[in-house]
Amino acid sequence: MEYQSKKLVYEDFDKNLEYLKEALGVEKSFDVIQQDVEYAGKKMALYFIDGFVKDDILHLLMKLLAKLPEGQLDGDTLTKLVKTYIPYVEVETTDDLNNVVSMVLAGPTALVVDGVEKIILIDARTYPARGPDEPDIERVVRGSRDGFVETLVFNTALTRRRVRDRTLRMEYLQVGRRSKTDVVVSYIEDIADPKLVNDIKDSISKIDVDGIPMAEKTIEEFISGRHYNPFPVVRYSERPDTVAAHLYEGHVCIIVDGSPSVIITPTTYWHHLQHAEEYRNKPVVGAYLRLVRYLAVWASIFILPLWYLFASQPHLLPDALSFIGPNETTKVPLFLQVLIIEVGIDMLRMAAIHTPSSLATAIGLVAAILIGQVAVEVGLLVNEVILYLSIAALGTFATPSYEMSLANRLVRIGLLILTALFHSYGLVIGVTLFFIMLARMQSFGVPYLWPFIPFNIRAFRDVLLRSPIPLKDKRPPILNPKDPDR
Repeated sequence: MEYQSKKLVYEDFDKNLEYLKEALGVEKSFDVIQQDVEYAGKKMALYFIDGFVKDDILHLLMKLLAKLPEGQLDGDTLTKLVKTYIPYVEVETTDDLNNVVSMVLAGPTALVVDGVEKIILIDARTYPARGPDEPDIERVVRGSRDGFVETLVFNTALTRRRVRDRTLRMEYLQVGRRSKTDVVVSYIEDIADPKLVNDIKDSISKIDVDGIPMAEKTIEEFISGRHYNPFPVVRYSERPDTVAAHLYEGHVCIIVDGSPSVIITPTTYWHHLQHAEEYRNKPVVGAYLRLVRYLAVWASIFILPLWYLFASQPHLLPDALSFIGPNETTKVPLFLQVLIIEVGIDMLRMAAIHTPSSLATAIGLVAAILIGQVAVEVGLLVNEVILYLSIAALGTFATPSYEMSLANRLVRIGLLILTALFHSYGLVIGVTLFFIMLARMQSFGVPYLWPFIPFNIRAFRDVLLRSPIPLKDKRPPILNPKDPDR
């Protein structure tokens, strides 16, 4: 298509205006502005998007150019404008009209000058943006309260504020034939594995789609593959300090314009179970919090299938645990009760997402009174089902990674189905398949269960326990860092 190929600037000023007017849809879109002006006896035209341009900067530039006497720009007009009479930091030139169209739609202002065979691009843009508030998902008791926002430049600045390394690289890419979405690949050149960096950049550059309206999630689906595997192979974070910590380890981060979530690659299963709160406390407290979180996560996967197995086959229980199981029975099969509450919790979660915060308390009351208490009184559910589903739900909500919590929920439902069909054999087979699947997974060449499989005792100690920072003097060897010592 024409907008994908290079289109050289015409020698005729009017032809350039005609082409840009048609390509940008000046008269078809009210927010695309063409400003015809004349400075120093030369005809010029400004193209910009209303809402993206900094009005005060553009007004200042126009005032300065209006003061130039006639004939002041004779001779090398382009050099005089760029180096003398346009006092702005980000100014560049191009001879590609299609590049001008793409840049104007992204925010910069284009200046077309009669008699000049290049077009000047002035990057005096601004985007509507909110303040860097603390992320809801990654809150901490102690620590910074700033988080990433939807503006790319803000996010790169928040990252560079914490990583002032001279080799921190922010490589700019564009994805989408039509959307031209800005993407930045960030890494520390003296630490990150060059092969890993190149693999990630190649994966992004091969994305061939007209647009990525879902921003980082679309990028993830293209670069990670495994579309039918629910477990995430990349980690999302909205905290600049978390991203900085991963950059220092040798990870590569992907920042997408329009998204407050930064993609961290590569990651293992254990990365999704760690939280910044563990490093905001003393090492012993952090290790305790991590162990409690691991216990909650594993409980969210296995406690319900185990209870269902023992409840449906009480002869498997020793006498000391004979109290496990429903003390009351209903006409609704136990497995159906479990599925009803599983689906009910998901319905409640979706309702909470789409409900204003002022009504969140009302949803909680509905769930507690109507779904819980009344369902037991009418004989639809038994108390034990609600108890163990509540424990599993707590473990799900305690999982730091939202994507991991959803994947664990699907695994739990799968184990329940296998247990209901094949009893103890189904549970054993399901758990075995679960671990085999995780052991076979990789994230950009990094084994998903590392350092458990393959085993590395030093790294496994750091995963199992929150080690003191002074003792973490080595970077993860699985990332092949150029500088292994911290």
